Amino acid sequence: MPSPRYKNSKIEKTFVTALLVFGGIVVSIPFIWMILSSFKPANEVLSMPPTFLPSNPTIEHYVNLFTNMNFGIYLRNTLVIVFFSFVGLLFNGMAGYAFAKFNFKGKEPIFYMVLATMMIPAQVTMIPVYLILNQVGLTNTMAGIVLPGLAAAFSIFLFRQFMSTIPFDLIEAARLDGAGEFRIFFRLIIPIAKPVFAVQAILTFIGAWNSFLWPLIIASDQNLYTLSVGLALLQGQHSSNFGLQMAGAAFMVVPILIVFAFFQKYIIQGFTMSGLK
Repeated sequence: MPSPRYKNSKIEKTFVTALLVFGGIVVSIPFIWMILSSFKPANEVLSMPPTFLPSNPTIEHYVNLFTNMNFGIYLRNTLVIVFFSFVGLLFNGMAGYAFAKFNFKGKEPIFYMVLATMMIPAQVTMIPVYLILNQVGLTNTMAGIVLPGLAAAFSIFLFRQFMSTIPFDLIEAARLDGAGEFRIFFRLIIPIAKPVFAVQAILTFIGAWNSFLWPLIIASDQNLYTLSVGLALLQGQHSSNFGLQMAGAAFMVVPILIVFAFFQKYIIQGFTMSGLK
């Protein structure tokens, strides 16, 4: 016969599970409504009484996004930013490795300066960065959009925290076997640091995919706008076309949900192994 303590624990577990399921359903309703509404014809989106499932599913809103709203160009620009953000991620990994495993003059002050930049909101540095890029003629260019995103203090800090746990003996053994520093980094350090690279890759993808304010400031040509900026334009120019707006919002959100659903365990694992609980 189960003990009263076991029964209470089972009741608590069932109650917490039911509460989490209920909370998950409540939080998911707006997203489900958004996705389903993106497949409804224009006359059905605002019909009364409202319908939950589309009676005549259509992809006309998605077709309009790419044929009449330049979303193909916005998608291309966003993917370019995502690509160069991943290039920056590699540089940040190298910087974190250098701070963790190399001794050089000014190492500690430089690292503290990197940490100090984490305390300054990004919005504060936008105007100085804009003025610098304007001086070198990079405003309203893709280079001006991607360059400031190549280095991220938080990313360097996270890499440094993780790579500090890698034994020095392992690196010394590789050096004794004749491996160069780049070979050690790419063939030894990256495979060991796969969890923190995975979590950084996910966070980098989400940040680059949602990039909005900086492209809006630095670019005046709409051919350089990203999906987030395009979605904002959509809300301003087609405020009465809710089906089109739902399709644009769904196109922005669904890839992030898919990436997060598949790789969420790496996010928890990466933060845990790097000491950020």
